[in-house]
This record gives sequence, structure tokens and C-alpha cells, in this order.
Amino acid sequence: MTIKPERVHAKKIFDRLKKEYPGVRSALNFKNPFQLLISTILSAQCTDERVNIVAKELYKKYKKPEDFLKVSSQELEKDIYSTGFYRNKAKSIKNCCEKLVRDFGGKVPADFEALNKLSGVGRKTASVVAGNGFGIPAIAVDTHVIRLSNLLGFIKEKDPVKIEFKLKELLPVDDWINSSHYLATHGRRICIANRPKCFECVLGNLCPSFNKKV
Repeated sequence: MTIKPERVHAKKIFDRLKKEYPGVRSALNFKNPFQLLISTILSAQCTDERVNIVAKELYKKYKKPEDFLKVSSQELEKDIYSTGFYRNKAKSIKNCCEKLVRDFGGKVPADFEALNKLSGVGRKTASVVAGNGFGIPAIAVDTHVIRLSNLLGFIKEKDPVKIEFKLKELLPVDDWINSSHYLATHGRRICIANRPKCFECVLGNLCPSFNKKV
């Protein structure tokens, strides 16, 4: 069976990224799916580094969903203040924890559709938790994945859902979870928005955007 050229292109790119970033993993630190869920909610419009700093103290105080429900919104807002948009995030966390307790016995469901229905959880967060928390094949599409998917010629589209399904079409299932980590890591280190290090990039001769520039 003939492999489509776009799949060949994607394979070459990810083969190089795998060699460049061995042992790639989520940038968020977590010990269990619940911590990953809360940290991913906090990561909206915030750097993973900042979330990890806040989370280090946060999870000493909040160990399970019930703990978030015991405190006032004002107290929780204070605890997550430095992640930004703290009022909305506190509301989402409380609503999410309430549903976890009410519908799932205080446990994070190992099911993508159930995760996607939690408060404050969209497809990206559900994919992060499903993939990294439970090993369920999923692709989380963040700003790095959106940008690099376009630059590398996988798709010409800004819609995260369309990009997610395009990547799933191009990549074998075993690569789904880490694909976003490879792209995000490369986006942070080399293919930086507005100041890409094109001449240091291992993808130079495979990147349509690089070839246009030179």
C-alpha cells in the first residue's frame, strides 16, 4: 500500500524531533490525574513554569476534589492568584470538583468524553489528561501545535479541532500523545514565535516556511 506523501512528510519530521528531544514529556509536573487536571485548568493563559511553582504548594493543601470545595472562593483565588484570571479559574475548579464528587465519586474519569464535559475542560484539557494521565491516545492542541502545524505544512488552518483530527490522520496512534510535546518543546526552544532560530533547526530542509525564507 502506498503511503500518502503528507504522511511521509510528517513521519520524517517527527522522526527527527524524536531524536532531538528524547524522553519528552508533559511540561506540567503532576503525581496523579487529578493534579494534572487542575494544573491544566490553571495553565490557561499562563506559562507551565508558573503553574508548576504554584502547584508545588497548592497540592500540599488540596489533595482531592473535596478539599477545593471546603474553602471559600476568595481563599482559592488567593492561592492561585499568580496564574492569572484567578476568579474564572477558581470558579472552574470548584465547579469541576463538584461534578467529580457528585458524578464520579471524587475520581477523575478515565474517559475522554466524560473529561470533556467537566467544567473548565475543553478538548485540549481533556486530551492532556486522557493522554498523560491515563495513556489514552489523544492529541492536545495548544498554541505551539497550532503554529507549528501550519509552519511545517501539515495543514493551513487555525481551528484546533481540525488540526487535532488532521494530526491524527497523519500520525500513527502510538505517536499521538507525545506529538504535542515534541511540537511544543520545539516551539519553545527553536521555532519561537516572531524570532525563530531557523538556522539552528533540525527540520530546516523539511520545513516549507524555512525554505521560503532562504
